[in-house]
Amino acid sequence: MKESIKKSNDAVVAATPIRIVVADDHPVVRFGVKNMLENEAGFEVVGEAEDGDVAITQTLELEPDILLLDLQMPRLPGLEALRAIMSKSPRVKIIMLTSTISTQQIIEALQIGARGIVLKDAVAGDLSRSLRAVLSGDYWIGGERVVNLVTALNELMKKAAAVPERKTYGLTPRELEVVTCIVEGCSNKDVAKQFTISEETVKRHLSNIFDKTGVSTRLELALFAIAHKLVALDN
Repeated sequence: MKESIKKSNDAVVAATPIRIVVADDHPVVRFGVKNMLENEAGFEVVGEAEDGDVAITQTLELEPDILLLDLQMPRLPGLEALRAIMSKSPRVKIIMLTSTISTQQIIEALQIGARGIVLKDAVAGDLSRSLRAVLSGDYWIGGERVVNLVTALNELMKKAAAVPERKTYGLTPRELEVVTCIVEGCSNKDVAKQFTISEETVKRHLSNIFDKTGVSTRLELALFAIAHKLVALDN
């Protein structure tokens, strides 16, 4: 009798889905990730967040098993949201979801408490495997399962020391391209036409760039970019 009760309890535990919150400022990314997870047995997306502040609120209120957290988000960057969540809810396992990330940012994320890093261009192949690795107590770094975090951090620190990285103030490759256009004197309409995006998207990029660099006008941005070598100037 006791054995049958134990088996029944085990079945209930096994059937309990892994609860996930997806935090990304792009609706298409959130939809795509949610779609992937709904096609995977054992996962349930219980919340979505479009910026860092909402990611913190959703995580603390819903207490998911895993938070998929975009590195670059409006209002509060991913690393700051990660730091806030870890100080209040260290139980949740957080995987950073990003288009691009520097070695130094990977080190910082892991030191704060992230359990994994998944690049968006590899999400189709890596997402499920990274989730299972993290749920089993391991880490996911560089597209593979990592058991020993200390060894991985040491290797990352050696890599960072060997190749000093250009300081980009957390700007994404596209944001750096927009900065170059601003230095060249382009209008929002010019930028939109060059990258085949809407002027609203250009405005959103500029808002994010202003937040990250601490400037408030296009002129200040241009001067900041030149002073900090964010753009390559023609001689």
